[in-house]
Amino acid sequence: MMRSMYSAVSGLKTHQTKMDVIGNNIANVNTVAFKSSSVVFQDVLYQMTSNASGANAATGTGGVNAKQIGLGVTTGATNLSITTSGAAETTGRAFDIRLSDQSTTNFFVVNNGSENLFTRAGSFYVDGAGNLCMTSTGYTVMGWQVDPTTGNIKKDTVSALRVMQTSNLTSAPEATTQANVSGIIDKNDKDVLSDNGLVKTLTFFDNLGYSYTARFAMKSTGTDGKYTVELEKILNSDGTTFYDAETKKTQDGKTVNVEDIFGKKETNITLGTYKQVQSGYFLAADGKIYVGSSADNNKLLTYSNADNSFTCADRTGPYSLKQVYGISDAMQSKINPPTGTTATVTATVTATGVLTLTGDVADYEIAFSTKDGTFSGVGERDKYKADGTLDKAGSKANTVTLNMSKLGNNPTQFDDITIDFSGLKDADNGGKSTAVMSTGSIDDGVTGKGKKLGAMIGISIDNNGLITGTYDNGNTETLGQIAVAQFANASGLEKVGENCYRTTLNSGEFDGIGVEISADGSSMTSGELEMSNVDLSTEFTQMIITQRGFQANSRIITTSDTLLEELVNLKR
Repeated sequence: MMRSMYSAVSGLKTHQTKMDVIGNNIANVNTVAFKSSSVVFQDVLYQMTSNASGANAATGTGGVNAKQIGLGVTTGATNLSITTSGAAETTGRAFDIRLSDQSTTNFFVVNNGSENLFTRAGSFYVDGAGNLCMTSTGYTVMGWQVDPTTGNIKKDTVSALRVMQTSNLTSAPEATTQANVSGIIDKNDKDVLSDNGLVKTLTFFDNLGYSYTARFAMKSTGTDGKYTVELEKILNSDGTTFYDAETKKTQDGKTVNVEDIFGKKETNITLGTYKQVQSGYFLAADGKIYVGSSADNNKLLTYSNADNSFTCADRTGPYSLKQVYGISDAMQSKINPPTGTTATVTATVTATGVLTLTGDVADYEIAFSTKDGTFSGVGERDKYKADGTLDKAGSKANTVTLNMSKLGNNPTQFDDITIDFSGLKDADNGGKSTAVMSTGSIDDGVTGKGKKLGAMIGISIDNNGLITGTYDNGNTETLGQIAVAQFANASGLEKVGENCYRTTLNSGEFDGIGVEISADGSSMTSGELEMSNVDLSTEFTQMIITQRGFQANSRIITTSDTLLEELVNLKR
């Protein structure tokens, strides 16, 4: 009779254990990546009151089964539903990661400072030291680092992923090595026909990421399908002059010939011809020039080669070439340079009153087909005979080089820039040219473009756990990769709290290296978390079953107590 009471007590204890497990499951219904548990009961010892006996052929009696009385119940096992994934919860946070298993249960590897633990809770953040950590505990997330030699992931022993360490906050600059020119040159464009030319700029980078702007001028040669391009200045990013082609000086006072940087030097080239005078002056048929609107001998102008200006018969003046012919200030300064400098342009006024400007230049000629305006080449100028016929065609190609290596403070400051002009076209565009100069290859606009020093503007994690940094110079760089752990028996892991697990003898060991999650088709999803896999309907059902089981066991105790009471009452 007493055995029944002790059996009932074991039943009460075991059902209480099951209720404890159910309570823990329901308490963690909203815990990230929580795995529910269930209890398995098993019976305990049996008291043998009579052993089994076999059949006896001599006496003709049959065998008798053993007589056993059970002594109650105990907890046989606590099963962990670790292979069942919880539903996905969208958070939108880049460092929230959900593991999607294909054929094997995967775990993040985290470290608490003394040992590696394992978790399914992918709620991470970057701490003050730049480490990727668990938001709940601060445990560092482990993975593989980038091999500094190759830039690829090195899959060896896992270590803490310090994704925002100082070296990752910036991306190395790149010097510009390629540029291109595209668009239309219109021969009727006033800028193309002017002394200053059509000015175009090209902004580029040196090897340290500093930016510079080269200023070029495209001019008409007066011959159909032929233009020139020359370098005027190179400016620093703050607008100060880094190199001046006119003075041939760098900002440090170093003298560098412009033809060594850009252009082919040509001597005694006609730079401009002016056959008309400005309003307020009169060019007579005999080539004489007067102030006013008629041939008045008191207003006759006489040209002086000594100071390149005109004097008037009435002793007024002098009158500059700019006043009479309308040449530009830049051209005037080359004819009449400041004191202490040498004139680079010679002005000649012929007997017919035509002004011709000649001088040495360093430029390249851009040639187009006179038939359809397509680009023919850029390079040396063509040479002509006195009668205007071609003497020697200049060597031309699709590209020319801006030799920036000649200007740097050291040989490695700049890379030479190859400029491709094949994107240009000579066409009538209503007197407006659309030519533009851009860095990068003419094919893709990216190759050789050059980049400034990049500052990190974002971090992303792809489906393979690859962590990539994005920078404001357009670069993307690999920062590391999150490794995962897989076990032969994931259910054998020991729960240690804080959403973490530890290996046991029955789970299998972690090799210290881990695996790439995509090895079996599994993946990581950024911006999502795995929810608890607790099923409330199942838990409530189990709660009812457990309650009834507890009630039934309590009834055994009360019934046994009644029987004992009856036995005691026999004495009365």
